[in-house]
Amino acid sequence: MPASARQRCHPVLAGLVTLATAAVVSLAAPTPAGAADIWTETGSDRADPLTESQGLTSVEVPAGSPNHYTGIGTIPLGLSSRGWNHVGDPDASYNGYSIEPYQRDSGNSKMFRVRAPGGAWSEYVHTLGAGEALNNSWVAVSPDGQWMLSGEWGTMTRLLVLPTPGVNPSTSPSANLPQVATVRLDHAVRDVQGCDFSGPTTLLCSSDDPEGSLFGITKPLLQIDLSAAPNGTADVTGHVTALRQLPLRSSCSGAFEAEGIDYDRRTGTLRVIVISPGFCVLTDSKTYKFSRG
Repeated sequence: MPASARQRCHPVLAGLVTLATAAVVSLAAPTPAGAADIWTETGSDRADPLTESQGLTSVEVPAGSPNHYTGIGTIPLGLSSRGWNHVGDPDASYNGYSIEPYQRDSGNSKMFRVRAPGGAWSEYVHTLGAGEALNNSWVAVSPDGQWMLSGEWGTMTRLLVLPTPGVNPSTSPSANLPQVATVRLDHAVRDVQGCDFSGPTTLLCSSDDPEGSLFGITKPLLQIDLSAAPNGTADVTGHVTALRQLPLRSSCSGAFEAEGIDYDRRTGTLRVIVISPGFCVLTDSKTYKFSRG
């Protein structure tokens, strides 16, 4: 899809609701030979197609907070009326701030909506840099809370580094949220829908890659090992490894969509949303759970 357009939305959701022909199918999830770190599926639960179809994050503060999900049904009317009609995979800082990435169909900016631990919301707008795609697929907050990684749609060899809005003291809703550094990837990635830090220099990412030419599998779970923790002043490199194919199981045939990802450092649980094809988007889309095996 063009970089200036929104990343793909499921056709059933976009049409609210277009029926598709159902056929029984069960697709295996092969693991690439020599993968450095394998995550084993441990369970799943249904992902609601309206409110849990784009992303998720675990929230540590306040204690006992529920997981935070995004979907087309979670976009406030006030935002969509101003053109912010797509929300991506959110993340939460370890002091309780939640960040949602938003995009429009056109223009020269993207927006990050921030919820403070007390529940108040604020908006931070980022003006696109030279050559930057309009898409705002996901955010990942560094473990120190000060820096936020963001990704673009399509085939990319970089990730963007910005100060974490609402957390980094240099940020303000009244000022442009700048890109301050870049993660230079040693291997191209395609259609990354979400990333989350599992450690100071390790990212786990869900890719909706439909082709499979980059790593030999479609819809891979990726690991990106950074040469150093982001510090907002210098670029870092990222070594990319494909760990496994995400589960692709449904009672309907067609194209699955890998969506957002979350790593809960309290339990070590990894969760990834996979949206089912056709009419089955309504019935058997899943949030899959994994443990390090």
